[in-house]
Amino acid sequence: MADPASYRPKTGEIPTDPGVYRFRDPHGRVIYVGKAKNLRQRLTSYFANPATLLPKTYAMVHSAASVEWTVVGSELEALQLEYTWIKEFDPRFNLAFRDDKTYPYLAVTMGEKFPRVQVMRGDRRKGTRYFGPYTAGAIRETMDTLLKVFPVRSCSAGVFRRAEQSGRPCLLGYIDKCSAPCVGRVAPDEHYAIAEDFCAFMGGEATRFISQLEKKMAAAADELDFETAAALRDDVIAMKKVFERNAVVLSEDTDADVFAVEEDDLEAAVQVFHVRGGRIRGQRGWVVEKVEEASGPALVEHLLQQVYGAQAETDARIPREVLVPAMPDDADQLTIWLSGLRGAKVDLRVPRRGDKAALAKTVHENAVQALRLHKIRRAGDITNRSLALQELQEALELTEPPLRIESFDISHVQGTNVVASMVVVEDGLAKKSEYRKFAISGEAARDDTAAMHDVLTRRFRNYLAERDLPVEERDQNRKFAYPPNLVVVDGGQPQVAAAAKALAALGIGDDEVRVVGLAKRLEEVWLPEGDFPVILPRASQGLYLLQRIRDEAHRFAITFHRQRRGKAMTASALDEIPGLGPARKKALLAHFGSLRRLRAATAEELAEVGGVGPSLAATVFATFHGAEADETEPAVNLSTGEILD
Repeated sequence: MADPASYRPKTGEIPTDPGVYRFRDPHGRVIYVGKAKNLRQRLTSYFANPATLLPKTYAMVHSAASVEWTVVGSELEALQLEYTWIKEFDPRFNLAFRDDKTYPYLAVTMGEKFPRVQVMRGDRRKGTRYFGPYTAGAIRETMDTLLKVFPVRSCSAGVFRRAEQSGRPCLLGYIDKCSAPCVGRVAPDEHYAIAEDFCAFMGGEATRFISQLEKKMAAAADELDFETAAALRDDVIAMKKVFERNAVVLSEDTDADVFAVEEDDLEAAVQVFHVRGGRIRGQRGWVVEKVEEASGPALVEHLLQQVYGAQAETDARIPREVLVPAMPDDADQLTIWLSGLRGAKVDLRVPRRGDKAALAKTVHENAVQALRLHKIRRAGDITNRSLALQELQEALELTEPPLRIESFDISHVQGTNVVASMVVVEDGLAKKSEYRKFAISGEAARDDTAAMHDVLTRRFRNYLAERDLPVEERDQNRKFAYPPNLVVVDGGQPQVAAAAKALAALGIGDDEVRVVGLAKRLEEVWLPEGDFPVILPRASQGLYLLQRIRDEAHRFAITFHRQRRGKAMTASALDEIPGLGPARKKALLAHFGSLRRLRAATAEELAEVGGVGPSLAATVFATFHGAEADETEPAVNLSTGEILD
């Protein structure tokens, strides 16, 4: 660990203006971003008596090797720049309000000719309406119930295309949970109107639809059309079931996000209830570790900055009201920023009395329970991870715990489609954003050791190239910029020797990056210089960690290999067809969706694809099915060998 005194700037050099600062590690990686009204006052606090620092703050300043700052013109500019840098650099020591799971949304793709209702997670798409977030069970039940009333298409593009080609709807069309626009039961504009009604219902106009259906039900009953009345009754019951699932907590014109925080000296639990149309539409939660004295107002500021900053591309998730447990110090600037993201005024305030204060109390009770549960679960997790890293440090004689581990695996079938994977584990946890895939060809694909040598050479050659870049450029090119403490290869002594040879050829010594191999049969740990393996106890947490890393690398490599093999099989099958160029290959696969359906197509169906005429269609069909020759193979009596007529 670095000594903060080695890079501490002189107090007189630090300006007293507002600005944003960055701490970097010895490799130039940004590990913390912060802002301050007074840069001098904030930065000098990091170099105070170590005994007064929080544990994570202590770890941060001792992991850093330099600090730099940028002066800005106002606190609003500092707020915007801080968020931009946090998003760009993803610093490991910043508060990260990330869910322990992703929450699904009910989405309607209104930008398509035939809108589709589906469950979506992740980034939002243009032209799609979103409702939620929901829990996984509730969203499926809601969707299933509403499709009885609003039969919007919910099938995938492939299913929809096959139904169009065959003229038969899917199962949902037969059970009246889809209006089947694929076979022309309804016109495109009629289906679009159904989708708009679905969105209107989910958007808070449920009372209007229920009232309309109840009037139609009564009218049908008066006309003695009891069959229609019964169907309308079922629709009303379905609507009310969805409508009443979420209790009314506030007036129906209220759209708000209600936040609550429960914290201790080291961690904080955050809960938010999403209220739309006066009803609780969803709930989310986070638990974060504190880096500095980010309590109360400061914690709320970081929370709102990250939660809503990630939604800058759409204003649909930012409500009119944001209710918080404590008003941030920069509340005015934060309100201006949120209003700019939403495109309309945002009311940021602390509820003091009434229904909103009562709801805020309920949200806080959820935060209290979340923090308590997190501490119970995490106690065992942190202990096991720390023990695993400590055991590996001792067994492999490392100078420090292997905080970053990279594992490599080779995958192929009899030397074809050779690929490799690299998985990354930091602090005992997988870091999937830094996983990498390698395609291997030529002489390097002759065997596993040659492939391993090639992959390690490519990975660390890139590291050396990026290490020599100016610090400012490394942040934009993070692919291989940071070396691991430990490299784990799947295999025994030959694979370890190949990996060590690759690093040695690049001038990377064993003291800089340690290489080990984990053999599958006996789970032995092999070192480059050893004639005998290191045997870790079967119950060792260090061995468990190595096994999990090795198995994850194996899974990732196999997945990539299957993708490459599938593409290669498709390409080779079509490459054999004379007159079929790249554009027509792409058109055929796009039209039929897969090679299997392309093989099953008739010559007439092949000729319908743009750019494929009757002559080429016949050639493609003949390639897949063989020429329709007049001469058939003669039948043979298997017992006598006699040719039969």
